[in-house]
Amino acid sequence: MMPFVETSYFEFGFISLLIVVFAMLGRRIQRAILIQRRSKIGLVDLINKELPQTQCGHCGHEGCLPYARAIAAGDAINKCVPGGLSAIRRLSRLLNQQNEMLDPAHGVLAPRAVAIIREAECIGCTKCIQACPVDAILGAPKLMHSVIENECTGCDLCVAPCPVDCIDMLPANLHVRQFPMPAFQSDELAPAMESTSP
Repeated sequence: MMPFVETSYFEFGFISLLIVVFAMLGRRIQRAILIQRRSKIGLVDLINKELPQTQCGHCGHEGCLPYARAIAAGDAINKCVPGGLSAIRRLSRLLNQQNEMLDPAHGVLAPRAVAIIREAECIGCTKCIQACPVDAILGAPKLMHSVIENECTGCDLCVAPCPVDCIDMLPANLHVRQFPMPAFQSDELAPAMESTSP
């Protein structure tokens, strides 16, 4: 009877020790997962800071933050057209990756543009307001709309929904308010651009 009792105590002690060891390992694993999650969230924030925050969707994602999450998960760093080559260089340094050229499937490099609404032609449909990802358009239903030029990121998402085609994308360095209202025609734009170029 005595050997049986000793074996039971031994087994109980061994099982208790295993439980303690597994509990400690579980806590360490849980802590490591938490640290990894936090570092990943930190990485997403760092990547997001290097993106231009145009929220244009040209990269194939809904905005800069979703693209930053995708990059942190292994997506390519060369899909941001507004950020251009400088954003790719910064991301390659941050992530210690090879510097790449911009993927032409997502667009081509162009000077930053600003949306301008030809206000006399605007019918106040609000479709441009709904399309703007950064709330850079002011207006109300059935009333004329206007773009807050300093807030416009040049994503051009407001152009396609406009049913009367009264939105133009102009180079951001062009002083658009020098044009007489209601607006300018495309043939008036060329001389104005030539006069402002150095």
